[in-house]
Amino acid sequence: MRRNMGTLDRIIRIAIAIIIGILYFTHHISGTAAIVLGIIAIAFILTSFVGTCPIYMPFGISTKKEGQ
Repeated sequence: MRRNMGTLDRIIRIAIAIIIGILYFTHHISGTAAIVLGIIAIAFILTSFVGTCPIYMPFGISTKKEGQ
């Protein structure tokens, strides 16, 4: 798969996933919201490490600069 995520995009996704984790472990979110946000956090972490966002592909979006 071709990478389509820039460094800033990846950092922002990881930061959001960390915030979701903190909210969960401090019991600010629970139930269905915690499950949905947990799935989103896992997806953000996975896509950040891989560097590819499947949702960007059909739209031809890339946040990656040419030199990255």
